[in-house]
Amino acid sequence: MYLWDMLFKNVLGLEHIKNHLVTTAETGRVAHAQLFVGPEGSGVLPMAIAYAQYLLCGNIGGENEGGHTDCNTKCNSLSHPDLHFAFPVSNSDKIKSHAVSDHYLEEWRQFVKEQPYGNLFDWYRHIGIEKKQGQIGVDEAQDMVKKLSLKSYEGGYKILIVWMAEKMNVSAANKLLKLIEEPPNKTILLLLAEDEEQIINTIRSRCQILNFPPLAEQAITDALLLKGVDQTEALTIALEANGNFNKALDLLNKDSEDLVFERWFVQWVRSAFKAKGNKAAVQELILWSDEVAKTGREVQKKFLNYCLTMMRQALLINYSAKELVHAKIHMEGFDLNKFAPFVHENNILDIVKELEQAIFHVERNGNSKLIFTDLSIKLTRLLHAKAA
Repeated sequence: MYLWDMLFKNVLGLEHIKNHLVTTAETGRVAHAQLFVGPEGSGVLPMAIAYAQYLLCGNIGGENEGGHTDCNTKCNSLSHPDLHFAFPVSNSDKIKSHAVSDHYLEEWRQFVKEQPYGNLFDWYRHIGIEKKQGQIGVDEAQDMVKKLSLKSYEGGYKILIVWMAEKMNVSAANKLLKLIEEPPNKTILLLLAEDEEQIINTIRSRCQILNFPPLAEQAITDALLLKGVDQTEALTIALEANGNFNKALDLLNKDSEDLVFERWFVQWVRSAFKAKGNKAAVQELILWSDEVAKTGREVQKKFLNYCLTMMRQALLINYSAKELVHAKIHMEGFDLNKFAPFVHENNILDIVKELEQAIFHVERNGNSKLIFTDLSIKLTRLLHAKAA
């Protein structure tokens, strides 16, 4: 989907959230600090931009596409002087040190136009830092304070959208906390996050929290039909996307990182099955660990989360809850239904614990080869555990 204009009508589904935001604007009850929490691909970013435009351009009583033309045009191009953005960045070939969002504004505008439902890794890939872990740091926080302390250019609201707010480090979070506690006049902070637990409690407790559900299958299906996808394929993709429109587009374009993760996952569990008392299979696991360890840490974390999803889906199949199963393995010769009996009540908690611990160590810059080798050896033991 291309978000050519930032209006509510272009945000997929979520009518109850649109109605809530419109009501707050029309009644003048706009909280100065709001936290939008939703899973990847649910539309948190396009909704926040539509809301910001609604407020900045005074589009009360409808989206007012005819009036406030100048203001709406600036918002559509993400160049309104009272609309500010902060998002995770890192030093790169372009910016050698002290990277902040303003250094990547041109790339950000292009990214939002082309991938409004894109995820963090899509963004890192867009700016060429996919092998790094970006963050919202103290330099960024100082920029936020500076921007919001100035008077608004057009006399109305000043709005700051912080995308992936959970990527703020502690120093940045503390500076932002001061801004939330003592907000400048007519200033609105919209924090967007996938995991609110990673945001410090002192910030969360001072924000009005709005939870976004995954998108309805019908909303994704309708959006795919508008792209010219036939009904059957649209329904199949919408089911597999599981409320994530970004994943739906990746599946449509056959560009999903899940296809790479799928190959790694199948190779991993096959080798883990064979590895018990088999030196050659243990060597396969070590080579597999090498391959995954060579990728960036964001890719590694996404893969481990993919493994968590697949293990949970296998458990659901094993317990005959197939109506809750949305994942598919596209590789020939691997049947998730045949794998499912090996994930059961006697090993699922330990499998989840080991995967979550691996994510923890990857985030803290542990040695990736050691992390994945250790995880593989543990998986060999866990998959051979007997069900009760």
